[in-house]
Amino acid sequence: MITEPIFENTQIAFALKSDAELERAYFLFKMISIQPLVKIGTTATNFAIKANLPVEGLIRVTVFNHFCGGVNEYDCLPVIDKMYEKGVSSVLDYSVEGKESEAEFDSALITVLHIMDFAQERKAMPFAVFKPTGFGRLKLFEKVGSEDVLTNEELREWQKVENRFDTVCKKAKDNDLALLIDAEESWMQDAADTLVTKMMEKYNTEKAVVFNTLQMYRHDRLDFLKAQHALAKRKGYYLGYKLVRGAYMEKENERAEEHNYESPICKNKFATDSNFDASAKYILDNLEEVSLFAGTHNEDSTYLIMEQMKMKGIANNDPRIWFGQLYGMSDHISFNLADKGYNVAKYVPFGPVKDVMPYLIRRAEENTSVAGQTGRELSLLSKEKKRRKLDN
Repeated sequence: MITEPIFENTQIAFALKSDAELERAYFLFKMISIQPLVKIGTTATNFAIKANLPVEGLIRVTVFNHFCGGVNEYDCLPVIDKMYEKGVSSVLDYSVEGKESEAEFDSALITVLHIMDFAQERKAMPFAVFKPTGFGRLKLFEKVGSEDVLTNEELREWQKVENRFDTVCKKAKDNDLALLIDAEESWMQDAADTLVTKMMEKYNTEKAVVFNTLQMYRHDRLDFLKAQHALAKRKGYYLGYKLVRGAYMEKENERAEEHNYESPICKNKFATDSNFDASAKYILDNLEEVSLFAGTHNEDSTYLIMEQMKMKGIANNDPRIWFGQLYGMSDHISFNLADKGYNVAKYVPFGPVKDVMPYLIRRAEENTSVAGQTGRELSLLSKEKKRRKLDN
């Protein structure tokens, strides 16, 4: 492993945070570390928003400003520009979830296309992103994936979903942007995977433009990656994969139990970590044909990828390898990697405060459930606070 512990450098990690922002971050992670408080807080926030109580201002200056770039793409510009000065790019993520109507899906498409035009004008934004269920109903993805017979109306609806995917993928290629397509629940993912594979074959003819996402807490994803690689080699196109550990574990396990099938989730965290690392190694072994976006807050996996790159003589800034973290988290990874010349991009969520709340609540719950994540954030923030006091 790489012996130099670069992620301990808090001066680089938090260079963009004022003393007040450092204090706010410390306060937020302290709150998130108390599990009962997160449960009470999310329930109360949901109620307050549904009851139209005047809480948006409070949410905006606390949790929203820490984890989101702004309410619209222009609002995000100061964040994008500041990070890019430190070598960290941005992936603007319109984090509005749970929509159901054709009008809402068309509106999401227009928003994504607009962001892609916005990104084309800025070197700081080499990627665009969307969620499959931003472009179609989850239940429809589920029905298509299970190969049930669709009604004529559903066939027309699915064609619209495919057209939205195609429109965005074509624009990514035309604008020379990479496009990250998020993964969601396993019961809708088969249909999404089929669509993304189709888009890769069509648009990844010269390099990886379209990236699928693999949630490595699923024990079948490494085999899926290998099968997709064999298919791409046979048909002559490139692959792009974003590797993440996964975001729907409790929901996946509950549904598997409820419907009496084997959970797709790995038995434990060690198995998930092994799966992630093995998949990252597989991609690095096949870098001529597969590009990697390592979406991880895990230091060991990050060090492992760095070490593999070093062993293979791959340049830190090789355009086929990117590291990604969420805005408001793991700055010690993002900014220290960028300082060493690696390609790094932060996912920067944005949207109206009310509409982004499901995303923010999921962030809070995930931070509470991931062992060590919040404690690590707190210890690094505390270390930087002490360092600044000494410097003063």
